[in-house]
Amino acid sequence: MDELKEMLWKQFGAAIDMLESSILVCPESFWDKKEFWYSVYHTVFWLDYYSSTEPDAFSPPEPFTLSEFDQNGILPERLYSKEELLEYLEFARKKSFFLIDGLNEETSKERFISKKKNYNRIEMIIYSMRHVQHHVGQLNLLLRQNEDVAGKWVSQTHKIY
Repeated sequence: MDELKEMLWKQFGAAIDMLESSILVCPESFWDKKEFWYSVYHTVFWLDYYSSTEPDAFSPPEPFTLSEFDQNGILPERLYSKEELLEYLEFARKKSFFLIDGLNEETSKERFISKKKNYNRIEMIIYSMRHVQHHVGQLNLLLRQNEDVAGKWVSQTHKIY
């Protein structure tokens, strides 16, 4: 189990590092474009949620809200700054690390159950990693097309808590 946990974290952490890199290279003049900042927020919000062991009790840290659960696609009340979303990303990164670090024979079989999902913990971790990487690709495409920059590729994370 330790080898699996290490591999999962190195790859999931790398996807999170790539998201952070995309945020950091985004010029301030492009940050306020809805398709960029909102995509970052969406990605971090769901990273936080999918790393929850009790999804029904989920609540993001302030100043973030549950607007992502709105069926009508309501946007957050305001644009979140780079700094706010980088702090939220660090919060969600640690939460993801400790979720993986806490895996054992019992916890790996626990279920993430919501209205649309019923996955064991390992499958939910992989699902969340794929979601992060999907949006990193979108963000880097936006950056490359509009600003001729992009976040860096990360093979494995080196961050451990």
